[in-house]
Amino acid sequence: MHAAPQGTPFDVTTMRRCFVCAADMLSPSERHLTFSDGRRRAFALACGSCGVLLDGQADAASCRAHLRDALAGETFASDEQAPYGLDLYTLRIAATGQGRGIRPLDAADRAALLHPHAERAARAALYDFDRAGTPPVSLGLLCRPFELDGVLAGLSAQAGWSDDVAILLDAAAAPPRAVAVAGFAEGAVRVAARPLSGDFAAQRNALQRLARYPWMLQLDADESLAPAAGRVLPALAAMAEAGAVRSIGLARRNRVDGILADIFPDVQYRLNHRDVAYAGRVHERPQPAGGWRESFITLHGAIEHHLSRAHVEARSRRYEAIDPGRGRLEETEALLRPYRD
Repeated sequence: MHAAPQGTPFDVTTMRRCFVCAADMLSPSERHLTFSDGRRRAFALACGSCGVLLDGQADAASCRAHLRDALAGETFASDEQAPYGLDLYTLRIAATGQGRGIRPLDAADRAALLHPHAERAARAALYDFDRAGTPPVSLGLLCRPFELDGVLAGLSAQAGWSDDVAILLDAAAAPPRAVAVAGFAEGAVRVAARPLSGDFAAQRNALQRLARYPWMLQLDADESLAPAAGRVLPALAAMAEAGAVRSIGLARRNRVDGILADIFPDVQYRLNHRDVAYAGRVHERPQPAGGWRESFITLHGAIEHHLSRAHVEARSRRYEAIDPGRGRLEETEALLRPYRD
């Protein structure tokens, strides 16, 4: 790792969004890190999403450049002089933003990784993601009957990373049937149906059961993921299994009439092991047996979510009617507010 030069100050700025994950979730912290020489250091701020720690004079651009250099080698060792700090859990998240994974160096590091956010300052071996020896991942899509043709038309681009696709329609129950899609082998793409009946978690759980592989990425008809980001998913699943993780969250960019909304990263836990079930009639979330400690977020790519203003204005009211108190009526304003740093 390239340490910050001794005596070189980092510019003082007001950082609204986390320099690692871009979440608007920085808040005062009482957390500490203990470094390999035994030094214990307190940090003034922490990100409520990825967990990175910051001192009171951290500048986003300087921190981002410093971390990028630190993640470029074969190993990462926390720099005591940097204006930010990482535990192993947060390091794993940060590394994904550079297309890299981490491996604990010893038993103590592995124990720290399994107990976020441990006080032990991060150090780990780094490696580049690739597909060699990684588990295959299924792709699942939820849609309504009138959206099916559009969903099928966009599938061929995903053939480079998944050979198992399940589509579940919100319609009268019907067993899976194979459909032909260019780039996929016969029988690789199947379409089934069941009525949503106002329960999004139940629908996602039904889709999850259609997966032929242990891991599935789920998308809605108005969402997309770049094929390059899809190709990283098997490596993420492999790193997850090595770290006793069952659920991975991806950032989602909400674009309302083409304009990026201020709700970002709007993490969606959509890459899950098939033994993980969703809960919640609306705004459903996966529920790993071990809780949030069996999850992490990846920064290697984002789900694109395409919305219209009319849909946004009606969405929360519809969800509130389905599940009173959980419709998130306050999200409408944030979705209609353009993104800002």
